[in-house]
Amino acid sequence: MSGDRLPPSERPVSARHMAGAAPGDRRPDGAPVPGTPRPVTGPDAPAARGGDDRAAATVHPPGSVSGTAAAPRTAPAAPSSGAEDARQNARQDLPAGTGADRRAHQGGREVPPEAIAPVAPPPVTPPPAAAAAPTTAAAPEPLPAGAERERRALRGGGEEAPLLGRFLARAAAVTAALTAAGSLCGLLRDQAIAQLFGADAATDAFLVAWTVPELASTLLIEDAMALVLVPAFSVALARRAAGGAEGDDPVRTLVGATLPRMALWLAGAAGLLALAAPQVVRVLAPGLADVSTAAACLRLTALTVLFFGVAGYFSAALRAHRHFVAPAAIYVAYNCGIIGVTVAGHGLWGVRAAALGVAAGGALMVLVQLPSFLRRLPGRGPRAVRAPHCRAGALTAVGLGALAPVVTFAVSRQAQVLFERFVASSLPAGAISHLNYAQKVAQLPMVLSLMVCTVTFPVVARAMADGAAEVARRRVERDLALAGIVVLLGAAYVVACAPQIIGLLFQRGAFDARDTAATAAVMRVYTCGLLGHSMVGALVRPFFSGGRPPWYPAASMGVGLAVTAGAGVPAAGLWGVYGIAAANALGITTTAALLLRGLGARVVAIDVPRVAGGLLRLLLAAGAAAAAGWAAAGLCAAPLAGAALGGVVVPVAFVCVGLLVGAPELPQLFTTVKRRITHAR
Repeated sequence: MSGDRLPPSERPVSARHMAGAAPGDRRPDGAPVPGTPRPVTGPDAPAARGGDDRAAATVHPPGSVSGTAAAPRTAPAAPSSGAEDARQNARQDLPAGTGADRRAHQGGREVPPEAIAPVAPPPVTPPPAAAAAPTTAAAPEPLPAGAERERRALRGGGEEAPLLGRFLARAAAVTAALTAAGSLCGLLRDQAIAQLFGADAATDAFLVAWTVPELASTLLIEDAMALVLVPAFSVALARRAAGGAEGDDPVRTLVGATLPRMALWLAGAAGLLALAAPQVVRVLAPGLADVSTAAACLRLTALTVLFFGVAGYFSAALRAHRHFVAPAAIYVAYNCGIIGVTVAGHGLWGVRAAALGVAAGGALMVLVQLPSFLRRLPGRGPRAVRAPHCRAGALTAVGLGALAPVVTFAVSRQAQVLFERFVASSLPAGAISHLNYAQKVAQLPMVLSLMVCTVTFPVVARAMADGAAEVARRRVERDLALAGIVVLLGAAYVVACAPQIIGLLFQRGAFDARDTAATAAVMRVYTCGLLGHSMVGALVRPFFSGGRPPWYPAASMGVGLAVTAGAGVPAAGLWGVYGIAAANALGITTTAALLLRGLGARVVAIDVPRVAGGLLRLLLAAGAAAAAGWAAAGLCAAPLAGAALGGVVVPVAFVCVGLLVGAPELPQLFTTVKRRITHAR
């Protein structure tokens, strides 16, 4: 029966013993056993014997003679050590001590057909060195199954890569839903503040005090904390997966070395900020009329320095563990806290109730993540001795040398908002409020575009830590393409329907039609910089995914801030708040161009011309879609009808023009979505 082979259970015992593993044998998981002879099929396969002593034909090693019963045996194999036996046994899941026997019978000798029979094999004396070699050498400890699967998935091999893609898709969907919910709660928060307090001097005073939570959020949640700690936790998790660390678990070691000190420093900073509140207000807004109200609000919002720091630490740790639900829910809790306290206390404390709500919302951000963080923090194992080298590595990963470039970048980025309020404080009352409301709504497309980068940041950090540069390059290019599509489509809709959006969201109570017109006009100017804001958020993550964060992003952000300041001062004198918004867009776009150029040359070898060309085509599509949507929305007198019509016209025009100009990102996106839907079915 040419080409036939029997399952291991039906083959003669002597043949199974002699071969160690039969041709075609497979492990329980379905993978073939490494090192087994390959079955020969086809016309060249020798005929197997009939009856119960049938055996599969095998392909013999080079140099051997096969096919006849009288084939001579080859020379014995070279002696090998017991450690080599152990390694071979570990690879084939065989008991220790069988490697030398297997080689003696098969590895370096020709096994003639008559040897594979239901009779006992002839005795073969192993080489002296192999016979005397110890057979108890321990095999190298393999990586845990989960760690090995993760490494193969990051490198794009095996069936784990689709699993990782599906996990990232689900995580992005959950993050998108919770981000949208947080943004909706943010709009409700802004609606409540606008309706209760309007856009006057008291609201300006509160918004100056709110500058501290906004800066703390950028430093401690969105940028600095995440950009430093996600790579640090990724390294600790890699050490845990390798199983080679002495002493405590690397994750617990990192937490013990960083969290208590960070909390102590942040508590001290919050106290100093509360004590120096009047002086800080004069620095932030020297032209502000109501300094006392702003200082009172600042003393309350200063508590967010501590709360945001702890919340950002928990978020970074959970994202590194690939848990995204609790970190994505923090802004839902934050905004609900502000709304609840503001609505309940505005009659007693006025605008100070909103400041107290900010502090309460910060505390809720910590509480909503605490259970998930504690569940993933490992308990102390039986070895209670802390490893000195692990502690030093943890401190080095998040020391001052690593923090300084990230903090400088984050402060420079948030300084654009500080500059806006500094210059606008000398403009008529309500200017800061108009800038604030316009910026909050205009940045919603940017927030949605960066949710994908938030989910994939741990993947990029882990890939770069493992040296998988190609995986990181593909991931970064996909992220840039998807972020560009989302932010430009959203920007086109904001430009087209700005008056309708602001009217629906804010025009009620103390917020009148004049405020709606001014805010909508500022928002349209802000959208010119949305692509730059989104690209900066997406491009900076690979820079900070490596071992030691570079200074290049901070320097690029400094150049952009200089452009904003240099253009903003004269523009504010000529065009007021519109000039400030235009200067913001110019400065952040400059930073994005520098980061795109530097990323391809310094960190990840992305194809910069191709990425830039695709973004320019998408920008053309967004411009055409905005014009079409603007014309369509103007046909409707009711704000709701105009916003709805624009919501239909803008996406259709964006897709049609994008395909017409040959933007490659759109067909790729359609293919990916179609594949996901087909797979889900």
